[in-house]
Amino acid sequence: MAAKVFIDGEAGTTGLQIRDRLVGRDDIALVSVAPERRKDPEARKDAFAEADVAILCLPDEAAREAVTLCEGLNTKLIDASTAHRTDDAWAFGFPELAAGRRDAIAAAPRVSNPGCYSTCAIALLAPLTAAGLLPGDAALSIFGISGYSGGGKSMIAEFESGQASGSFVYATGQTHKHLPEIVKYARLSTTPIFAPSVGQFAQGMVVQVPLFAAALPGRPDRAALHDALSRHYAGARFVTVRPLDAQVAREDPRKLNGTNRMELAVLGDDASGRLVLSAILDNLGKGASGAAVQNLNLMLGLDEGAGL
Repeated sequence: MAAKVFIDGEAGTTGLQIRDRLVGRDDIALVSVAPERRKDPEARKDAFAEADVAILCLPDEAAREAVTLCEGLNTKLIDASTAHRTDDAWAFGFPELAAGRRDAIAAAPRVSNPGCYSTCAIALLAPLTAAGLLPGDAALSIFGISGYSGGGKSMIAEFESGQASGSFVYATGQTHKHLPEIVKYARLSTTPIFAPSVGQFAQGMVVQVPLFAAALPGRPDRAALHDALSRHYAGARFVTVRPLDAQVAREDPRKLNGTNRMELAVLGDDASGRLVLSAILDNLGKGASGAAVQNLNLMLGLDEGAGL
């Protein structure tokens, strides 16, 4: 029997992408609310009650309100918003984070989908803090660029109508909503400086973390960092570590568009000890809707890569 899935917020960017990945699957039956009743609490509660799993593609406050609508129901939830990402009552939905994480997601009634920037940053940093190569109190800076689709419908309209004046850096006040989850799941005690930016392309993402080898315990070289990442992600289906000798002159944020993959790399120069960790993914794929479908598959006991 097909599992029933309700996407609350299916008309938004992430919701539409999730729907596209689920439509046509014979193991999934989508539960929908008529467009004119999408904001009707009773109609939504009926849809929640009918579904085995509901995916919340909503702003933070609306996601919290949706959770209250589900009180007393057996419906499992995946929240794509920021609202529950550091809540210990919710399993953090990054299956590659650590051993046992897949089992935790599969067994959880509530799963929080990671953010796109944080997926990249955590993927790069968590294995290094776990291996003792990166102190939790290290003074880190994280830089990234994303396609404008990461800003949702309003930013997409701004760029595609020609209103946007060009690429820009934002979150200059150091209060970006992804920072708390980066600190928690990368096991940091010092909050990094984070400088995200938006480029004049629709989707794709590169995130980079520069490191001075001399500031790290034992002064690790590129090979040591690469080995730690490679061991951590050995056998991972959707995360790969680029070979150490495969340096490139340019990192293309659109390289993995249309996939649920993430590629990590260790760049830089050992002679000077100036190293750079780099991650590429599709901000609408492994950074959002693809990750939600991967988590959904785990929660339903299906093939992790189904629809991806």
